[in-house]
Amino acid sequence: MAGSTFGQLFSVTNFGESHGVAIGCVIDGCPPGMKLSEADIQPDLDRRKPGTSRHVTQRSEADQVEILSGVYEGVTTGTPIALLIRNQDQRSSDYGNIAMQFRPGHADYTYWHKYGVRDPRGGGRSSARLTAPMVAAGAVAKKWLFEKYGTQIMGCMTALGEVEIPFQDWDFVAQNPFFSPNNDVVPELEAYMDNLRREGDSVGARLMVGAINVPVGLGAPLFDKLDADIAYAMMGVNAVKGVEMGDGFDVVAQKGSQHGDEMPPTGFKTNHSGGVLGGISSGQPVVVHVAIKPTSSIRVPRESIDVEGNAATVETFGRHDPCVGIRATPILEAMLALVLIDHVLLHRAQNGDVTVQTPVLTMDEGL
Repeated sequence: MAGSTFGQLFSVTNFGESHGVAIGCVIDGCPPGMKLSEADIQPDLDRRKPGTSRHVTQRSEADQVEILSGVYEGVTTGTPIALLIRNQDQRSSDYGNIAMQFRPGHADYTYWHKYGVRDPRGGGRSSARLTAPMVAAGAVAKKWLFEKYGTQIMGCMTALGEVEIPFQDWDFVAQNPFFSPNNDVVPELEAYMDNLRREGDSVGARLMVGAINVPVGLGAPLFDKLDADIAYAMMGVNAVKGVEMGDGFDVVAQKGSQHGDEMPPTGFKTNHSGGVLGGISSGQPVVVHVAIKPTSSIRVPRESIDVEGNAATVETFGRHDPCVGIRATPILEAMLALVLIDHVLLHRAQNGDVTVQTPVLTMDEGL
């Protein structure tokens, strides 16, 4: 299957299936000399793993990562880093009733037409479980970026279904299962999800992910723009249907006098651009907004067809997230980190010796 490798210089090849023996990835191109252990990777996997609250799938997976290669005496060697995560709580029998049917909104139908064979157990390769190896790889990228440039990557949920989540403080994100930056709205989110679970339905979400202390100069015109690659990465995440940089679609109603971020010697005044100008990072915070669709695997009966084209009624009885957006924050952070480290290495390879007299502008406004 083509399409399982992400990145150019820092490349990640993802392998496995939702109900296979294990999932994992191979990172090629990680610079040598960085201290690395499972303890550096596990915290992000713990943030993403299932079964952490009643609002997500109750599949019980430890998601313990194993480093199989690429690290010697606790230090990266520059050789491929193989990361393995063993599957432990598969219940493949939950999918027996849909083996010959197609779930509306799911990849079942398209996979069948493309490959002529599919693994219905948990969605196989189309399962969001395959985001776990990318989170593991992203943790490696995050560590390197922070050590070299002080780059920090963070994300949060900004809407759950019809419930808007006004931003209060980043400290709140780690205090609730929704990655909400607003503690006051958490009871409403809990009630919303409890009602949704009783209905057997699902809902979408909107998230924000960003990075501060991003070096100036990442990205290249015309087709290797930083924002283009960020959008490509985000759209590669399961269930993502929309990506905005900076003010996104709000720019439609803006005038140039408002949207263009003024830059006096004291620093950028605003960040409508989301930290990217002409496809190249400006040094402002990189800001991305992502829309995630409702989960396709739901208990509500839906009309569909079977492999013979006959009418069928589909109900899904496995363990699923009523909103995949609840666990998506660490996934989006990982994908942003993978884009940034790849572009840093590409920039260093071609333009590492470039110097100009113009100072790098700062910006008081964070994410």
